[in-house]
Amino acid sequence: MSIADDLQQLADMHQRGQLSDEEYARAKARVLAGASAAGAGAGSGPAAMDGINSLRRSRDDRWIGGVCGGIGRLTGIDAWIWRMLFTFTAVCAGTGMLAYLLLWIFVPEE
Repeated sequence: MSIADDLQQLADMHQRGQLSDEEYARAKARVLAGASAAGAGAGSGPAAMDGINSLRRSRDDRWIGGVCGGIGRLTGIDAWIWRMLFTFTAVCAGTGMLAYLLLWIFVPEE
């Protein structure tokens, strides 16, 4: 069921008198709060853009360019895991080296 359907159902219940004004307002706020939390978790909307825009290369946790330290700080995953991931993809397909180089060039330092 979509958010629009939920809101329509609440409006119908409110019109029929099954929900008071206060109950309708609380239920509507709950549906909208759940929608905004689900949208942020899905990786869309302003919250996701804020996360991407806050990506910075680390000055403290760095081996080469600080990319893995910055990604680790942003995601909450240890930087060594990101280092292993980049190393693995660089060895297997070479794309890890390209991705790291591009991030090193385009991501600003903190």
